[in-house]
Amino acid sequence: MNLGRVRLPLLALAMISLISALWAGWIRLGWNWPPLQPRLPGVHGPLMITGFLGTLIALERAVALKKTWMYAAPLLNGFGGLVLITGWNDSLGALLVSAGSLGLVLIFIYILRQVTASYTITMALAALVFFIANVIWMSGWSIPRLVPWWCSFLILTIAAERLELGRLLRLSRRVQQAFNLSLLVTFAGLGMTFFSHDWGTRLVGLGWLSLAVWLIRNDIARHTIRQRGSPRFIAICLLLGYIWLGFGSLLGVISGGMAAGPNYDAYVHSVLLGFVISMIFGHAPIIFPAILHKPIAYTPFFYGHLSLLHISLLLRLLGDLIAFAPLRLWGGLMNGIAILLFLATTVIIIRRGQSATPTSSSLRTLL
Repeated sequence: MNLGRVRLPLLALAMISLISALWAGWIRLGWNWPPLQPRLPGVHGPLMITGFLGTLIALERAVALKKTWMYAAPLLNGFGGLVLITGWNDSLGALLVSAGSLGLVLIFIYILRQVTASYTITMALAALVFFIANVIWMSGWSIPRLVPWWCSFLILTIAAERLELGRLLRLSRRVQQAFNLSLLVTFAGLGMTFFSHDWGTRLVGLGWLSLAVWLIRNDIARHTIRQRGSPRFIAICLLLGYIWLGFGSLLGVISGGMAAGPNYDAYVHSVLLGFVISMIFGHAPIIFPAILHKPIAYTPFFYGHLSLLHISLLLRLLGDLIAFAPLRLWGGLMNGIAILLFLATTVIIIRRGQSATPTSSSLRTLL
């Protein structure tokens, strides 16, 4: 099997889920646009987390390890996203992404057999959290009840990757123990959600908050931000993301279990946009070359979509906190535009050549 031929179609599946999730999110915000199908706005969150991010993370692992069977995980997640988009059978979509997340667990079991370390154990536990979340989704849990689980999968995966790079700093045993304590609090909170959504969300938020503080204090980004070019850009993405993670975590601790409303919107999108998408912006020069086998040259135009994301998120959350719907509406619209701008910029850079920086005129049309 030529694995090179399947990478691009699987990446395309992830992108389809992303764009559909953005459209669904805009409709949920209040933009009076036609949905592709009536139930699409209701699967905005699952499309973003399982169809897009679940597929992308599993694909990245499969490409890195070059094992044919591992491609089943992104394939199942990707097709699960397609089923959710069509509205044909949401239960089947949940079943497919559950099977895909089980595939991701199996991938990390393989990784653990090769390398057993704190960061690989954390990644494996994150994959297990993702699998459990999708199984309890099939059992009938509402999306707000699943948010602590789905977000924990993403947060722990990213934190584990940063812990791996932390080996360059030779982190002390005490620092490692602080990281482990944050994990324990998070897992305790997830267990609590089976009995109390309110107190479970607060305890999970406390675990996330401690992880955010740990990352701000110990991540290598504190050192690379002093450099120039791509290292500085990546560091800025990371540090801004950690701040948003801390803010969203604090909202979770204060507000507890939420089902809807402005505080819920601020809580969820501080984490998923401010933290997770900022991480993707920062890691794109690493992730996409690994998947596509085409390097992406750094350009200062990367700061365009990064700035738009964080400024629009500030506007959106301000609209949430002062109960001013138009600000939330326009901030949310610009959140999605920032992501589309990121995708367009990345495509232009790849098409312009692996070593050449895009011309100013090409990118100004996007900015």
